[in-house]
Amino acid sequence: MLGSDMEILMKLGISTFLGLIIGLERELKRKPVGLKTSLVISIVSCLLTIVSIESAYMVPPREDINITMDPLRLAAQIISGIGFLGAGVILRRGNDSISGLTTAALIWGAAGIGIAVGAGFYIEATAGVALLIISVEIVPIIMGWIGPRQLREKEIKLQLNVQDKNKIVEIINHLKGEKISLKHLRIKDLNDNDHLVQLRITVHHKRLTTDVYHTVSKIDGVRSVEIESIH
Repeated sequence: MLGSDMEILMKLGISTFLGLIIGLERELKRKPVGLKTSLVISIVSCLLTIVSIESAYMVPPREDINITMDPLRLAAQIISGIGFLGAGVILRRGNDSISGLTTAALIWGAAGIGIAVGAGFYIEATAGVALLIISVEIVPIIMGWIGPRQLREKEIKLQLNVQDKNKIVEIINHLKGEKISLKHLRIKDLNDNDHLVQLRITVHHKRLTTDVYHTVSKIDGVRSVEIESIH
């Protein structure tokens, strides 16, 4: 019994350590789901998996009844039950962009790591966490160096107030000359004969949003600028 208890404590300890790694990655990026949430998910998933496995063999066998217990019946429900937490961190912003998908996926991953450790797959769980961190932190950097050009760009939302509508074409051409790619254009007439020009543009990911603001604000015909970095 003592050896079994020590093994359970070891599983919970490993699950805590691996959940800590995932939580720190999110915490350092100031994401809604950080250290504490990842630890809770990983530890409780591991605990429920242990309970599920151990309880499957606690029912004494009977000759008159054939009882078949699934040792992972609780673990199977963890994956589906964790979905409500993932849905809670996926946000739809006012600019129609969606954020939080990576955090939601890592919540699901933390639950999976806890289940793997609870089932006794220590090496596999450790390798899984290592691959998760590599995928989230290192792969995007590598793809930014050698991947398609789109991976080295960031998207910015612009709102320009223009008085002379004849200047709109000149403004767009000026933006293209500043190595700014236009992805979406919307023009709206205002009550005071001004024109609201809404743009979704892409620039190199290393280019500062403030630099784009200064560049756009100096264009002839632009009365005011509102800028927002989408990601």
